[in-house]
Amino acid sequence: MSPRQRLVAALDRRPTDHLPVTTHHLMRSYLKKYFPGKTDADFFATFGLDPICWIQAHRPDQSAGADYEPGQVPGFLEAQRIVSPTWRFEHRDVPGREYATTRHAIVTPRKTLNLELQSNEFTAWVSERLIKEKSDIDLIAEFAPQPLCDVAAINRCADAHGDTTLIRGNINCFELYGQPGCWQDACVLYGVEEMILATYDDPEWVHTFLGILRDRKVRFADSMQGARYDLIEHGGGDASSTVISPKVFDEFVAPYDHAVIAHARAAGQRVVYHTCGGMMPLLERLVGLGANALETFTPPAMGGDMDLAEAKRRIGDKVCFIGGFDQNRFFTTATPAETRAEVRRCFREAGAGGGFILSPSDHFFEAKPELLHAFADEARQCTY
Repeated sequence: MSPRQRLVAALDRRPTDHLPVTTHHLMRSYLKKYFPGKTDADFFATFGLDPICWIQAHRPDQSAGADYEPGQVPGFLEAQRIVSPTWRFEHRDVPGREYATTRHAIVTPRKTLNLELQSNEFTAWVSERLIKEKSDIDLIAEFAPQPLCDVAAINRCADAHGDTTLIRGNINCFELYGQPGCWQDACVLYGVEEMILATYDDPEWVHTFLGILRDRKVRFADSMQGARYDLIEHGGGDASSTVISPKVFDEFVAPYDHAVIAHARAAGQRVVYHTCGGMMPLLERLVGLGANALETFTPPAMGGDMDLAEAKRRIGDKVCFIGGFDQNRFFTTATPAETRAEVRRCFREAGAGGGFILSPSDHFFEAKPELLHAFADEARQCTY
């Protein structure tokens, strides 16, 4: 099997020649440190991993007066931002901070919204939330231009890679900084603690907010018809059982994410629902969202709660599993023999009958090359 054939077969819960093995995101800092001047393709080839190409390409609805932001160069995993006469961006670097800091302003006819982001060599994070007053969500509903999928760009990428690489992307996030899932995107914009409290103090506002984000994501999902993605990500860790209760999940996550996934599936896309955190109390609920696959099956040593064997027993005949591997230990401090034994454990507990892609539980920032070699080589020896 070619790498793409192997990964796609696992996603469709069909037999494969050996256990598919890959990564989630490949962080730029890791590539720069260990493979300076090399590409993602070089990394995958070095270790014999099944390659993934992430691409996010948006296009503006020019009939609605939208266009690309002038002069923007998309960053890591970022699409070209969309602006309009009633929704434009201003950016200003802030000197003198411990971390590189940029203030972003979104200028609308009624109010300017501000978001502050910080970053280091490894990642970026929100240091000031965009939504500060509950009425701010009305500006998104009224003025934010609708991004659409650039199907032609996706298909050019698919043509360039052929059968060597899985083409992967995600449902649109809020521009500047966001996440695919409706609840997750809202938590980025307003704050996860604030969102949880609001589900008790002002649930009507929370539903309104989530509905605004859902409608934008549904329209994006509809525009993906004909895009030759192999897999689209939705969801996010703020919807995990280590963050919210099953009751909050049922009322404020499931209805909104289920709708987006249904539209993406109707547009011909496979969908993986991403839950980097606790999953065990939610397993059947997660299956009910309608995705083809679930990730990240994070083990307890990394802050999750995953029991792979129990998850396989409960839902293994319904969705593909992606993840399950503790990269914090087995990519950094373990011996090669221990890393190989962990691969075998994951295969033994979740590999029966196929439908399992071995992968780190989300991205990694550090990994010894000899342990990556052990990880990939042992997986290739796990045959069906």
